Amino acid sequence: MIKTRITELLGIKHPIIQGGMQWISTAEFAAAVSNAGGLGIMTALSCASGDELRSEIRKCKSLTDKPFGVNVSMLPVVTFTEIYDEYFSIVADEKVKVVETSGRNPEQYLPILKKDGAKVIHKVPAVRFAKKAESVGADAVTIVGFECGGHPGMDEVTSLILVPKAAESLKVPLIAGGGFCDGKGLVAALALGAEAILMGTRFMATKECAIHQNFKDWLVKAEETDTMLVERSIKNAARVRRNKAAEEVLELEKGGAGLNDLMPLIAGKIGREAYLSGDLDMGVIACGQTVGRIRNVPTIKELIQEIMSEAEGIIRNLPKKL
Repeated sequence: MIKTRITELLGIKHPIIQGGMQWISTAEFAAAVSNAGGLGIMTALSCASGDELRSEIRKCKSLTDKPFGVNVSMLPVVTFTEIYDEYFSIVADEKVKVVETSGRNPEQYLPILKKDGAKVIHKVPAVRFAKKAESVGADAVTIVGFECGGHPGMDEVTSLILVPKAAESLKVPLIAGGGFCDGKGLVAALALGAEAILMGTRFMATKECAIHQNFKDWLVKAEETDTMLVERSIKNAARVRRNKAAEEVLELEKGGAGLNDLMPLIAGKIGREAYLSGDLDMGVIACGQTVGRIRNVPTIKELIQEIMSEAEGIIRNLPKKL
């Protein structure tokens, strides 16, 4: 059994956290991770309304008696503030035990989230943002390296550098994301100063994940070179699977296209349609470089057990190798 400040803070058995992936991280999916001993995280922005979010939270409560979290990713666009106000109010009202925030400084929402004891984890791509999150009252920080799927920030710094630097800079517990998929990665993260790992891409290749089988087959066959970066020109770098849509986005960016020009290809709803239809070339699909190390599609319980068994074995055998 590996206990850390994160397992104690969140009340979970294993130091493994599921990334909040839009359209994928449903109540059922998050509950499966939590029931397996990790921390499952639902995504608020997968819900079309506040009522739907409340319903999903209650569904998750009915599926697990273990802690689970809700992710609220805040885009740097002020016109969405009313949506965030509503979603954070619902999360607080439903007394969700863990809230993951990202995208913008969560300071204005911390009082309402923490009044009933919720733990707030803020996810960042750089140490300077991690220090800011700690200073405003985040209970823990997740730092994601350049390898991660989704938005790795603009600095192009890998987890091997970011994790120990953040650990040396923070007093609150640190979670490492970007490039983690197995027991070896968990032990490495602990050695670098983190107290849990965050996995997104690896959890996509599980039996419970509701994406089309075409995507799962691709995840097993893909290599680490099968991802690419887009949206750098609009200061919103995203690591996605290499496909026709992503290549088209890159070409449009080279031609000076702006956000409105890119939206037909990068809009979240396109990704949802792709996941359901199995069309591998429809829209941009977040995917981390760790895809190159995925070779099977287990259940979530099997995956977490495999990671923990491998990690504990490595730790036991380390003295023999020194």
